[in-house]
Amino acid sequence: MSAGRLVILTGPSCVGKSPLVRALARLRPDLEERLQPIVLSNSRDPRPGERDGVQYHFRSRADIEALRKAPGRHVVMDVRGDLQALDREELHALLQRGDVLFEGNPFIGQVLVTDPSLRDVPRLSVFLTPLSRAEIEATRQLRTGSVAELVTDVMRRKLLRRTTRQKGILSLPDLQNIERRCGSAYEELRLAHLLDHVIANHDGEDSEHWDAFPIALGDAGRALASVVALLEGRTPAGLEAWDATLLPG
Repeated sequence: MSAGRLVILTGPSCVGKSPLVRALARLRPDLEERLQPIVLSNSRDPRPGERDGVQYHFRSRADIEALRKAPGRHVVMDVRGDLQALDREELHALLQRGDVLFEGNPFIGQVLVTDPSLRDVPRLSVFLTPLSRAEIEATRQLRTGSVAELVTDVMRRKLLRRTTRQKGILSLPDLQNIERRCGSAYEELRLAHLLDHVIANHDGEDSEHWDAFPIALGDAGRALASVVALLEGRTPAGLEAWDATLLPG
């Protein structure tokens, strides 16, 4: 039996997961320091400011493919064209010492929610979404466009702003990566119903509301306050619960 719980924070790329964790460390270090991060392997190159062994173990595709040869230990997944790998043994070892935080992609979040080897592990699972349930339902009533097109456009704009801020002039590979990520966002949102709580957050990773001011502002502040409440065992206002029919395939 594990000594800790598994805290899952997931959502599409650029929705605000990483800045939320950084804001938690800045504003509520008493809560953040209790969470041991699980570090996955990833075949993509580090982004500006990322360090090997901190955000990910950055490895070659061949190295991650080789992990499939250890039956049952690693979960290897193709995530938006990049290979990522979760080490089950490492996760269970961390859980023996206390609470563990996974912050990352919904496809891996899905594994953590449904993996039989984690069936008895206490969990707190949160999905950050760039659109609220009400906004999705309103879009479904329109005669033109679709929710999938809206999600793709919203995330494309966020990703363009984030990458431009990081790199300045964008290369063709940068633009291709953005298209791959925003094109995956709708299918990722379709997994939100698997998690305990859904938080609508319009302040993505492209927003300065997380760290430019003494407190987190706007939706960033509200999302942070909701996660703080959940970590403290309280139920905040504004949480959403989605079902599988909200976003049809």
